[in-house]
Amino acid sequence: MDRRQFVAGSTAALATLGSRPVFAQDAYPTRTITLINPFPPGGAADVVGRPFSVVLEPIVKQPVVIETKAGAAGAVGAQFAANAKPDGHTLLVHIVSISGFAEVDKLFGRQPKFTRADFIPIARFTEGPMVLVVNAETPYKTVKDLVDDAKKNPDKIVFSSSGLYGALHLPTQLFMNAAGIKMRHLPTNGGGPALTALLGNNAQVLASSVAAANTHIKSGKIRAIGSYSTKRVGSLPDVPTLKEQGLDVEFYLWVGLFAPKGTPEAVVKSIRASAKAAVATDKFQEAIKNLGDTVNYMDQPEFAKFWDQDAARVEAAVKSIGKVEG
Repeated sequence: MDRRQFVAGSTAALATLGSRPVFAQDAYPTRTITLINPFPPGGAADVVGRPFSVVLEPIVKQPVVIETKAGAAGAVGAQFAANAKPDGHTLLVHIVSISGFAEVDKLFGRQPKFTRADFIPIARFTEGPMVLVVNAETPYKTVKDLVDDAKKNPDKIVFSSSGLYGALHLPTQLFMNAAGIKMRHLPTNGGGPALTALLGNNAQVLASSVAAANTHIKSGKIRAIGSYSTKRVGSLPDVPTLKEQGLDVEFYLWVGLFAPKGTPEAVVKSIRASAKAAVATDKFQEAIKNLGDTVNYMDQPEFAKFWDQDAARVEAAVKSIGKVEG
């Protein structure tokens, strides 16, 4: 072989070999995708995230696992995800409360551990209607029953929540503000434990996502007395809204998917396409319907705009509540 042919052939071979790792780096996903659930099992992020992980796996052709990192009303898991390598293999399933953490830190004079800017919003899965529920052993059949008793017995009735300024505390506090009542707060470390406290009658009142509460409403263990939406929830048509009952309160516990800041645009595009396909499956749609929740998918551009608007509402709610120690 002529030396020039050998050199040319070797150069071409090296160029080909050198290009292979580039293709490997561009491929996504290349291994297990971990979805961070920032709450204990049983909350809205968990009960929506699990069926999503099941339908996502065959689409991405890699294992998809849920990893629970609970604590501080969802802040621990969010901080973990914010600090994860931004390569699309660690994603965060979170709820409306992700918007208020930085504002709470400011309220208490703390440096925020993370802000909304540390995340790329990928998609919103569910609309997240919320209901005010009471333990079935209580005498409360309507919001008026509860308000009247709370006015007679301030700080005696106990409400549970997923933690201070969490997605279940904020709507309950807004309800109390609108009704002019005071109840005693039992903060827990997630929506699941908050619901357990209600089921055990350690708390009498809870603002919950329909997704988390619906099974227990159907079983008769808890009673829904008002919804936080502008219209009645489809799965609970007999439950009047709080607005119907004279209280100007509205709140939604949506569930969305987020990636750490710095995730490459090509990877974000791939996640968006896979998430959209997963949510459109009959299996996911049926799972959410069975929870009593509503699929209301928003792709990134729409979700980003919505998140900005919704975050402003959440931040305003935190400010209106002010410093609450417990």
